[in-house]
Amino acid sequence: MAQAEAGVGVRGGWLLGVVLGGAFLAVCDAFVVNVALPSLRADLGASFAQAQWAVSGYVLVYGLGLVMGGRLGDAYGRRRLFAVGVALFTAASLGCALAWGPGVLAVFRLVQAAGAALFYPQVLAVLQSEFTGRARARAFAWFGAVIGVASVAGQLLGGLLVDADVWGLSWRAVFWINVPLGAALVAGAMATIPRNAARRRAGVDVAGTVAGMAALGLASVALTFGPQAGWAWWIWLMLALGVGLGVVFVRHESRLTSRGGCAVVDPGLLRGVFGRGCALALAFFAGNAALFFVLTLYLQDQLAMSPAAAGLVFTPLALAFTAASLLAPQATTRFTTSQVLACGYALNLAGTLALGALVLAGPHTTAAWWTAGPLTVIGLGQGLGVSPLFAHVLAGVRERDTGAASGILETATQLGMSLGVTAVGLLLTATLPTPAPAPADGAGGVAAFAAAAGLCAALALLALLLARRLTHPQPTPTTPTAPGTGETQAPAPGAGVVSVTAGRP
Repeated sequence: MAQAEAGVGVRGGWLLGVVLGGAFLAVCDAFVVNVALPSLRADLGASFAQAQWAVSGYVLVYGLGLVMGGRLGDAYGRRRLFAVGVALFTAASLGCALAWGPGVLAVFRLVQAAGAALFYPQVLAVLQSEFTGRARARAFAWFGAVIGVASVAGQLLGGLLVDADVWGLSWRAVFWINVPLGAALVAGAMATIPRNAARRRAGVDVAGTVAGMAALGLASVALTFGPQAGWAWWIWLMLALGVGLGVVFVRHESRLTSRGGCAVVDPGLLRGVFGRGCALALAFFAGNAALFFVLTLYLQDQLAMSPAAAGLVFTPLALAFTAASLLAPQATTRFTTSQVLACGYALNLAGTLALGALVLAGPHTTAAWWTAGPLTVIGLGQGLGVSPLFAHVLAGVRERDTGAASGILETATQLGMSLGVTAVGLLLTATLPTPAPAPADGAGGVAAFAAAAGLCAALALLALLLARRLTHPQPTPTTPTAPGTGETQAPAPGAGVVSVTAGRP
């Protein structure tokens, strides 16, 4: 049952806390490894490509599995999928903490990502189905704030845990901490998340899921390890197979949908505002993930910062992101959602350009106070650009499709993050003066970071341009006649911005 419009209430508060706790756990783990990479590489003897895969591989598998996770939640119940996914994630975290080599770590990271892909789509589905009106707007605002805090907290928490080196665990502590948190979330899910009826038991699109995951997986692995392998023939073969499987996936989904089957990605969902929103999310998150990845490496390898100090650099961004996310619902009552998003992406672009310019203006010491201004501007832009986007593009989706639509939207964000990290890794490899494992050595490291910042700025500009087209079609108003006057009544303030009841059958 949906929560009352006036507020979330006590039960809604506990429910919100549990699902947002799951969102925090999944997003935080996509970033927590960033600052642990130097320690992880030294301990396990991992190459730069293997370390990069610990980040991009997690994000890729996580993103590819989200659509299937959403479909399974629609079919078998959101509470069940949330609990199972968190349990799998927790068990895999334990495996990562005990890993004895880069290959073993990579396998457990992929299992961890699969667990996150099962439970994360249920978060957005619960927000969309269990809250209405102002309660839903507040829930999505808190969701945006949690995403921002988790992104930066991953950097900060990872740095603090590695530096503390409790019991000699070093980087392994970033995975050990997930075990008690995951257990608490499983218990909380069983107590708070309502059962939803199994609306779709028509089957699972296994062939489509395998083809889609294989296509993007092959392409991502080839791009990640291509420079290290000297672009050998088997790299090009993997790319060709990835493209071929991508074509097979698109055709399979179209045929399955035309026969009335339950496709993992219904092409009909990708039309209109929802499809444009997914494209925007891909570009936006690609730029931000790339920026986080390369800035973390730059701070530690170029400026010789400790992991904890590098994590603290992101604090202004986290604070600004949280504040902007909580203010975003008020902004969307005074301006259209596309205007709010455009403002956010413009700020994100300006902050990214300023950060790149400051690096080029160097030299800098280990004191990174000079990053506070640009990162604050970036945080404000990101805060205005996340929760209104998610609420807006899901507003027109039918309730029976909320799980699948949430999975597709999150797949776009995670695919963007994976592609962003992969692209910036290729750029660093191409611009560094030597095949060093990380951007170091004076002018070469500065030039590499500046080039990466330029790529992030280009993606931010693309998001800004796409935001201009993110509007729902406005039907001809059929306003009711005021009783006893024969005159039409004016629509309510904010009507047409984000429907709080859209998606109901």
